[in-house]
Amino acid sequence: MRIAQVSPLIESVPPKQYGGTERIVSYLTEELVQLGHDVTLFASGDSITNAHLVPIIPKALRLENRNDPLASHLQMLEKIYLQSSKFDVIHFHTGYIHFPICRRLRVPTLTTHHGRLDFSEWQSLYREFKEIPVISISNNQRLPITWANWQATVYNGVPKELYTYRSQPGDYLAFLGRISPEKRVDRAIEIARRVGMKLKIAAKVDKVDVEYFETRIKPLLDTSDVEYLGEISDAEKGDFLGNAYALLFPIDWPEPFGLVMIEAMACGTPVIAYRRGSVPEVMQDGITGFIVNNLDEAVAAVEKIEQLDRAQCRRVFEQKYSARRMTYDYVTAYNQLIYKYHRPRLVG
Repeated sequence: MRIAQVSPLIESVPPKQYGGTERIVSYLTEELVQLGHDVTLFASGDSITNAHLVPIIPKALRLENRNDPLASHLQMLEKIYLQSSKFDVIHFHTGYIHFPICRRLRVPTLTTHHGRLDFSEWQSLYREFKEIPVISISNNQRLPITWANWQATVYNGVPKELYTYRSQPGDYLAFLGRISPEKRVDRAIEIARRVGMKLKIAAKVDKVDVEYFETRIKPLLDTSDVEYLGEISDAEKGDFLGNAYALLFPIDWPEPFGLVMIEAMACGTPVIAYRRGSVPEVMQDGITGFIVNNLDEAVAAVEKIEQLDRAQCRRVFEQKYSARRMTYDYVTAYNQLIYKYHRPRLVG
């Protein structure tokens, strides 16, 4: 199958540090190549892949500090349009910016939504383009636009060999991701304080969240029990998660998936997560961790972590969240889409 993968240009594929969408694009692209498909990746020039790379810009936008990211993405869409006849299917991971050209392409397209879909101003946009075939990364993600042209839910996956299982827990709690109001690292700090454990925070701070970090979070870091590591690389994540007692995921927003939860499971590390968004789909309460509703329940969950089997966390990851399983699901979606696109249309 001739497949085009279209990545956002914010980060490279894979990203050097933080970047959930680009990381999934990388995992999927490399698995498709291993399965024998002819894959072309549209991404930034500093991307690393075994597919055919079409570099749109020399470096990822976050490294280039460009003033107008839209310009680069529009340039990419034009290149895709000009080359579209070479592909059996084009798989977009770029939100909705490509919707207008999807109507004009003579090849099946698929769009995976990687973010939240509950912004009210998006309702009219998605109704306008309601025929565009889309994939959700959780069933919960669909709720704001249940009437969209959903093809399937494909849970994110991670290569099995990327994270090493650790049978013995460490002595600290971990927080990994972004420092922003919806991720609630302040809750993680309070949970660790209440249970008397060390908290290690590995997280990036986007420009939009700098003021929040400086005014709300930085004052909470002035304690020996909290260690702020900043942003870490893929190579560092395995040790960081695998050596943790548990991962704290105290979110306060409709999380569409939560990649860090399955990364922790891959290491055998249980997760304590707030019941928001996709958490009840991704987590198995009492098996891969605990789902909680408030601080008191989170504190109680930390005290019950020893009841869980770290090996079972890894088994659940291997069964449900491997990159190979994700790729097979996408190949199924591609084949179904191609069949529907090319099947004879009856008249009369």
